Parts: sequence; C-alpha cells; structure tokens
Amino acid sequence: MIQKADPSFSRASTAGVDIGATLAKLAIRASDGRMRFHVLPAQAIEQVARKVESSSAARVGLTGGGATELASLLRSDTVRAVEFDAWRRGAAELLCRQGCEHSGPFLLVSLGTGTSAMLVRGGEAIRLGGTALGGGTIVGLAAALTGSADFSEITELAQLGDRRRVDLLVSDIYPAGELSLPGDLNAASFAKLARREQDGPADPRDLAHAIMGLVGENVGLICGGLAAAAGVSRIVYGGSTLRNNPTLIDILGIIAATRGHEVVFLENPEFAGAMGALIIASSAAESGGGDS
Repeated sequence: MIQKADPSFSRASTAGVDIGATLAKLAIRASDGRMRFHVLPAQAIEQVARKVESSSAARVGLTGGGATELASLLRSDTVRAVEFDAWRRGAAELLCRQGCEHSGPFLLVSLGTGTSAMLVRGGEAIRLGGTALGGGTIVGLAAALTGSADFSEITELAQLGDRRRVDLLVSDIYPAGELSLPGDLNAASFAKLARREQDGPADPRDLAHAIMGLVGENVGLICGGLAAAAGVSRIVYGGSTLRNNPTLIDILGIIAATRGHEVVFLENPEFAGAMGALIIASSAAESGGGDS
C-alpha cells in the first residue's frame, strides 16, 4: 500500500482529500507551509491512496462520498470532515489567499458533477438547494452530441463555438423587436437543432458552447434565486467544473450581474473541499482528535 515518499516533498505534515463522484482532489501541506495540489480520478481509489501515502502526511482529512473507502486504504491518521463544513473552511482560506473579504454572509456554490449551494453565515454552512446540472451534465451531453467525453477538449471546443447557431434566441421569434426583451436572450436551448434538416449537422464547437450555456444559465438562475431568498448579495463559485473553463465562468458572471449580485470565482476552485478537510485535520491534530 505504501510507496516511497516523494523526496522533493517528504516533509508533508497534513493532507486533505475531497473525493467526489468524478474526481479526487488532494491538498497537501508540508511542515514548512508549502502547498501542493493534485487531481485524480475518483474511481482510481488505490492510486489516490498511494498519492496520499507518498506525501508522508501524518494526518489526513477526508471528505466526500469516497472518504470511507479511502480511509480503509490509508495507514495515516484520518479525520472525517462533513462536506459542507469542509467547503466553508476551504472557501474561506482560498478567499483569504486571493485577497477577498469573506466575513459577511454569502452563498457558496460547489459546481462539481452536480451543483450544491450553501449559505455561509458565521461559523456554519447550511445547504439551501442545488441542481442535478453540473460537470456531469456537460461531459454526458458532450459525449452524446460531439463524441468527446474529455473535459479539457470540451472546454476548448466551447471557447471556439457560437451557441447562437444552436439555441433559439428571442430575436429569432421576434425579429422586429416587438417584445421588450434583449434580442440575444436565449429563448430555448438547442431548439435550432430541429431546424437543421437542410443545413447539415451542427458544429461540435457550437454544441459545446450551447452545453455550457444550458448549464451556466440554469445554475446561475437557480443560485441567484437562492441568494435572493436568503437575503445575500454575494455568490462565491467553486468546484472542478470551473477549472480552465472561461466560457462557463463568463456565463455565470453575466447571469449574476443581471440579477444585481456580486460574484466571486475561487482561484484553484476544485480544491475548496480538500483545503477545508486539511484545515479540519490540522485542528484535530492540535486538539488530539482523529478517527484512527
């Protein structure tokens, strides 16, 4: 189970691991304060265990759906972290690192395989809701529509596409502008695909852009509604679906702006949960607690 420690990073003292439905995110902090981050497939649980053990971390914080299985493979002391609490703590640390104030209440959105939204207020995080739309939707639809299930390739395609050739716009329905709505507003996602009999198949780049639009608009509107209902003006987005995904980030930013919300995107967005698990493990070490 244990492999030889990484000689360039052998003084690691604490690690945090967030194991979601698709990805396992690792945050490792050496005793001199240096940080290292890794992303591995969640299904490759033994590979994740080897990576953690090779860091020589004496204590490991675990959160997410695969935490129990990973704990059984590790010889390090482990500390179990409730996912929402790990996200709250990790997001606060990441916000601090990027110079953002985070003392007031805000909506924290985890945009992973699916999407979950939490109200962060004081020292607690309360899940308000979410949606089944997320990174899993993007990859699944892209696999069916473009033939690619590679997340990096999908995000690159989306940056080159134009969803207006796939989505039905208000201007397509009211070309003379009779309706008091912006003409470029999306009226129906993917609706133009039913009108393409003579135009040939849609360009994969446009399809990828439309997929991002479908997910981004709906996640943005849902989270905006949750924020308004909770009486908070700031929405903080994190999660692996935002990783190297400027198209989705732009769409979420536009939706937030139209609803009058301040939006913040975490840097290293996929590691909020792992960072929080690391912080919880460190706190447990100081108090002498732990699972094993």
